[in-house]
Amino acid sequence: MDKKQKTILAIAFIAIVGFVGLWNVDLSQGYLMISDLSSDSGRHVGYDVNTMGVIKDGTLHISTGGTSFTLLDLEDSSFEMNVEYTGSLPANLAEGQSISISGKMISSDLIEANRIVMGCPSKYSE
Repeated sequence: MDKKQKTILAIAFIAIVGFVGLWNVDLSQGYLMISDLSSDSGRHVGYDVNTMGVIKDGTLHISTGGTSFTLLDLEDSSFEMNVEYTGSLPANLAEGQSISISGKMISSDLIEANRIVMGCPSKYSE
């Protein structure tokens, strides 16, 4: 095998390893604000979305059938989105907490979440 064939074989091997390595990596969009999802819901309904916000006080309902709550926009609390979740809950899930969710946008005001990540509590207090 000459040098040119070895070079082509090495490049092909690197490309295959790179492709296989990125096979399961989520290259979708970053986090959208609730206001973005609400104002352009037609574009997002039926697709997976990632968003973050604060759990609205008085809306957290936990039952054996699942969990539901309303998520408020971090920047403008006039925008809100209903969330339904059936997975295992983080230990510190509570109203007024900052969270990030991933899931499918079912309608203009509902996300069916498949992942919840709690915001890190600050170790500093005023």
